[in-house]
Amino acid sequence: MLLATSCTSNKDVASYVNPFIGTGAHGHTFPGATRPNAMLQVSPDTHLLGWDASSGYQYDDKKIYGFSHTHLSGTGNGDMGDISLMPYSGKEGLSPVAIPDKNMEYCCPGYYSVYLKNFDIKVELTATDHVGFHKYTYKKQDQRCLMFDLGHVLQPDWGHKLVGSTYKVINDHCIEGVFKTKGWADKHNVYYRIEFSEPYKSVKTYLDSLVVNNSEDIKTDKDLKLHYFFADSDKPLMVKVAISPVDVDGAAKNMEEELPGWDFNKIKKESYDVWNEALMVVDVESEDSVVMENFYTALYHSMMAPNAYEDVDGRYLGMDKKIHQAEGDYVSYTVFSLWDTFRALHPLLTIVNPSLAKMCGESLVKAYQEGGIVPRWALACNYTGIMVGYPGMSVLADLVCKNLYDKKDLDLWCEAAEQSSIYRPDLYKRYGDSRECWVVASQTYYKDKYGIIPADSASASVAWGLECAYYDWCVAQIAKKNNKVTVYNEYMKKSLAYNHYYDPETQFMRRINIDGNFVDKFNPKSQNGYQEGDAYQWSPFVLHNIDSLVNLVGGKDKFEKWLDRIFDTSLSGGHSADVSGLIGEYAHGNEPSHHIAYLYNWTNSPWKAQKVLDEIMRRFYTNNPNGIIGNEDCGQMSAWYVLSAMGFYQVCPGKPVYSIGRPMLDKAKIRVGQNKYFEIIVHNNSAKNMFVKKVELNGKVLSTLSFTHADIINGKKLEIFMSNKHN
Repeated sequence: MLLATSCTSNKDVASYVNPFIGTGAHGHTFPGATRPNAMLQVSPDTHLLGWDASSGYQYDDKKIYGFSHTHLSGTGNGDMGDISLMPYSGKEGLSPVAIPDKNMEYCCPGYYSVYLKNFDIKVELTATDHVGFHKYTYKKQDQRCLMFDLGHVLQPDWGHKLVGSTYKVINDHCIEGVFKTKGWADKHNVYYRIEFSEPYKSVKTYLDSLVVNNSEDIKTDKDLKLHYFFADSDKPLMVKVAISPVDVDGAAKNMEEELPGWDFNKIKKESYDVWNEALMVVDVESEDSVVMENFYTALYHSMMAPNAYEDVDGRYLGMDKKIHQAEGDYVSYTVFSLWDTFRALHPLLTIVNPSLAKMCGESLVKAYQEGGIVPRWALACNYTGIMVGYPGMSVLADLVCKNLYDKKDLDLWCEAAEQSSIYRPDLYKRYGDSRECWVVASQTYYKDKYGIIPADSASASVAWGLECAYYDWCVAQIAKKNNKVTVYNEYMKKSLAYNHYYDPETQFMRRINIDGNFVDKFNPKSQNGYQEGDAYQWSPFVLHNIDSLVNLVGGKDKFEKWLDRIFDTSLSGGHSADVSGLIGEYAHGNEPSHHIAYLYNWTNSPWKAQKVLDEIMRRFYTNNPNGIIGNEDCGQMSAWYVLSAMGFYQVCPGKPVYSIGRPMLDKAKIRVGQNKYFEIIVHNNSAKNMFVKKVELNGKVLSTLSFTHADIINGKKLEIFMSNKHN
C-alpha cells in the first residue's frame, strides 16, 4: 500500500480510533479488521437484507451470520460479503447463527474480537492487505466445528446473487476455489485459498440444503455449504483466507508473501503498527478527548477506500475484465465513490498522501483506456452507473492544478476527460445495456446538443445540469494545463450552463423544458429535478464560479440572506433517508450540502460560517456508534471532518485554494516532505471561542480567509486566533 510518511513514530494515535463509530444509525461502516486501502476487509455480517446491510454490520443487531472478507465502508448501496466462515459448537444445523455477547465485543485498527454466547467461542480477526487471519478459541473442546458458506451474499433482496463457485481440496488442511456473484458489481469473482492450522477430521457438504457425497472437487451454481469437524483439542483453531481478483494462484501467492506463518499476535501487532504509522501523517492536539477520538477515527475511515485491487505479483483485473500486469510503481485501485469523494476525500489525499492521490488519478485514466470511459462509481472493476455526471473530472483537475501528474501522460488525461464528457454512441455498441455508459451518454447528448439537460430527459435534470457545468470547467482546467486553447475555450463556455437554471424570480435553480422555459408548478422542497435533495440544497452548486453566483443572487448582502434562508427554513414533507443531519434545509448527511457553510466566506459575515461549522461538528460527529449522521460514503463524511476540524476546506476541487472555517483542534502538524511540515496553531480555542479573530500565515496577517495548496506543500505555519465574539 501507499502509506504517507508519518510525522513521528513514538506516539500511539491509533488508540484514539473507535471503529464502532458509524456502525449504528445509517453510517454503514464496519468494525472488522483491515489495513489502509487494502483489498480485504474481514468483518462480521449481522445484517443481510435492506439498506442497513450495506456494510454487512449494524451495531444493535443481535445475530452474526458469518465472518466474510470483503466489505464496503459507508455506502448507500450493498454488495460484497464474500467468502464467509462461521465457527460453531454443538448441533450442526445447515446454517448456524451466532449470538454475540456485546459486552465482549472489541475492535481497534487491524483487529476485531467477539464472544459467541450460544457457541462458547471467542472469535478474533486480524488481516494483511490480501489475507484474513482468524483465531477461534472453543470452550467446548470436543465440538470444534466450522462452516464455510459459499452461498452467503449481502442484499439478496436487491438482486445480489450467487452466479457460481468452485471448490477444490488441496489436502486435509487447505482448500481453494472461486466465488462468483452478480449484484451492484455486475461481474464479481473472488478467488480464494484457505488454510487451517490443523487437519480437519471430516467434512459434510450441502448443495441447496441437501447432503452430497462429493467433498473434493465441486463446480456449481447452487448454494454450497461445507461443515468441517476438527479433533478434540484445547488449542485455538486458526484459519488463513487469502483472496485474489485474478486466479487461485494469485491467492496462493498473496498468502505466501504476506502471511506464511501462524503467529496471530504478530500479525495483529503489525496491522496496528501499520495503522498507527498511516494515521501519524497528521499529528494533532486538543484538550478535548472527544475531538481527538472523532478526528483520528475520521482519518481512519478516510483510509478505507479506494481499495488496491491487484495481487502481490502486480497482476490485476481491468475494467475490460482482462488480466493485466502492472508496470513500474503502478497500483490498480477500485471502489471509487466519486460523486461523494471528489468533494473532500480526494482533496485530503493530495495533502496527506499525494502518492496515493496521484495513483487514484492514474487508475481512473487506466480505467478509461480499458473501458472507454472514466467511471463514476467503480466497484471491483465494474461500471455501476451510480449517481450524477462524470465526477472523475474533478479528481483529475485537482491533481493537475496541484501538479500531481506525469507530464508525459497529460495528453492521455485530456483525452480521457474529453471523451468521458461527451455523447459517445460507440459506447452503446461496446457495452450494450451498460448502466454507466447509457446514462452518461443519454445526458451528454442533450447537454452537447442543446446546452442544457431538459426536465423530461432525467428525473434529476437540475443536478445533472449543475454538476456537468462544473465538470466541464474541470475539463477546461486540464486542457489549459496541456495548452489546448480551443478545448479550453469550448469547455469554459459549457461551464456557464448553470446560468440557464437560475430563476431570478424565485432565486432557485429550477428545471427547464427543452424550449428553455422553466417547468411550471415549482416547489423548492420537492426533490423532483434534484439528486437526493431539493432546490435549497442544490441551488448553491456553482463551485467553480462562486463570484458569479453571488452576482446572480444580487451581491454580497443578498447572497448572505440567500444562504440564511437555507439554514433558517425547516424541511417539511417527504424526503429520502439520505437527507439527514439537518440545520434548516441544510442536510449534512448528504454530500450536495457539504460546501454550503463555507460560502459565507463570500459574504460580509464569514462568522456565520464559523458558527454553523461549530454546530455541524459538535452535533453530527460524535464518538458513539451513531456518530456519523449519514452514509459515510467511502470516506467523504469523515474527510470533511478531518479538513474542517483542522480549520479549512477546499470548496472547489480544481482550484488549489482553501477556505478557513472554524478549527476544532488546538494544533495540527502535517508532514509534507523530508523534515518539512505544514503547521496549524489555534490560539485561545474553546467551545465558546468559535469565531475567528485573526489569521496569520508565516507571521503575516491574511486579508482574506483563504490560503493556497502551495502554502501547505511549502511547509508554512498557519496561526488562527479565536474569540467568543464574531469579527
